Amino acid sequence: MEVRIGIRDVGREVTFESAQTPEAVRQAVTEALTTQAPVVELQDDKGRTVIVPTTTLAYVEIGAQDKGRVGFGSH
Repeated sequence: MEVRIGIRDVGREVTFESAQTPEAVRQAVTEALTTQAPVVELQDDKGRTVIVPTTTLAYVEIGAQDKGRVGFGSH
């Protein structure tokens, strides 16, 4: 699933694919904001950690869970 994070005063978004569920991402962001944690930490689909200061968050867009792909592409 794709996660896009808008950062205040920065023209580019932080975009990455995550193996986390939409609910897990939502919960991590909500918890960081409600507890006033200094950062929110999320995992990308390669196991890397994305850390963003909560004070700079403009928005977090959580994409839909990937479904099985249909087509003629190679696997």
